[in-house]
Amino acid sequence: MLSVFGLSINIPGEIITIWAITAIIAVLSFIARRSLKERPGRFQNVAESLVEYIENFLTDVLGKEKAGKYYSFLGSLLIFIVVSNYSAFIPGVGIIPGLTVPTSSLSVTVGLGICTFIFLQYYALKMGFVNYIKRFAKPLFLLPLMLLDELVKPVSLSLRLYGNIFGEETVTEQLYEIFPIGIPIIMMLLSLLFCFIQAIVFTMLTSIYIDEATETD
Repeated sequence: MLSVFGLSINIPGEIITIWAITAIIAVLSFIARRSLKERPGRFQNVAESLVEYIENFLTDVLGKEKAGKYYSFLGSLLIFIVVSNYSAFIPGVGIIPGLTVPTSSLSVTVGLGICTFIFLQYYALKMGFVNYIKRFAKPLFLLPLMLLDELVKPVSLSLRLYGNIFGEETVTEQLYEIFPIGIPIIMMLLSLLFCFIQAIVFTMLTSIYIDEATETD
């Protein structure tokens, strides 16, 4: 509960965690930018390796030109989801009131889906209004299905991410209650890979949607 000018405001735990994640990413990015050297240190090597990995990943999906054009959005999306998923492994998150894994909340994943949808429509329209309409009306009899498919994209993205992260957390908690030693540790190790895969899937699908939306052929 936060008090502002005498008014009590109930801020959801996932919002507080998002603020913390955003602040951490912003500070690390600022430090990485300010500490660039001709002979890189360990931190710069890690940062450059991360940027290079994301660039190669997006290039494999979109091609070099589009990967460079949409790198800022897609790279930010990937990093945010990865860090949000891994916040589940921070001691106290999910237990201490006010700290919640963002991607285990449907409101957060829906927000990511809506941002992706707006991004898609904006850049699709920049390719030309005629080209935008042709995506749905070619062939014409598929127009209703194509429109429905476009509206379903943000829904499927948000529900997939939410369902997988929330389900993984729930299974781990249930196993911990039944088997407090051994199996939960194995599940947590598997979750390290699982959380990363979910971020990759969300970003890859978004990249594919962007590639389709900005196709001019």
